[in-house]
Amino acid sequence: MIEAAFAWWEDAGVDGDWSDQPQPWPASTRKAAATKATLAQPVAPPPPPEMGGLARDWPQDLAGFATWWMETAALPFPPARRIAPSGPAGARLMILLPMPEADDTETLLSGRAGKLLDGLLAALGLDRAKVYLASALPCHVPMPDWTQLREQGLGALLAHHVALAAPERVLVFGRSGISTLIMHNSPNKPADLREFNHDKGCVPAVFAYDLAALMARPAHKAALWNRLLDWTGTDLT
Repeated sequence: MIEAAFAWWEDAGVDGDWSDQPQPWPASTRKAAATKATLAQPVAPPPPPEMGGLARDWPQDLAGFATWWMETAALPFPPARRIAPSGPAGARLMILLPMPEADDTETLLSGRAGKLLDGLLAALGLDRAKVYLASALPCHVPMPDWTQLREQGLGALLAHHVALAAPERVLVFGRSGISTLIMHNSPNKPADLREFNHDKGCVPAVFAYDLAALMARPAHKAALWNRLLDWTGTDLT
């Protein structure tokens, strides 16, 4: 008889015990709903890692920086694909690239684009041994996101590199990418920039198209040479 009664109540939808003791059901329901809402909120992604690690840990001399550039695990690029900068500190001219060219091997601009650079340097009365040659990225990266790289600190690392090199002038190829790294956005067009700011001040600079564009468009080469005429009155040799 008792089992039949339980079965009747179970069929009626009663599946728990009842008590005359008051229970705070509304409060419990609100608390559960609030907890569920909190758990449902999206979790913000962690901030991107600083490019090169903490600035206080960066090398403070050019020779040490070149070694660090090739070996550090703080740069998210395979060491086997990296290419080192070259040239003397305090050079009359620094050549700055966004990254090594796709056909570069052991040295920067060892491929086809290097012939264009050598011709340009010869016209300025220079050779590679007298310039400091560097890149913003240590290896070739197809279609890099320069804005993201700036947010990760690559622009600050680049400015530190230029400060250590301490050149008298800088010729920047690939102006759009590097101008993004150093916070020069519209309305400051890269072609209009005349200086490169770094940790210890600023240095006269010319921002040009990348070397591939110069090889494809002779008009770009002529425009670059016209901009470099401002330097021809000063001894670069």
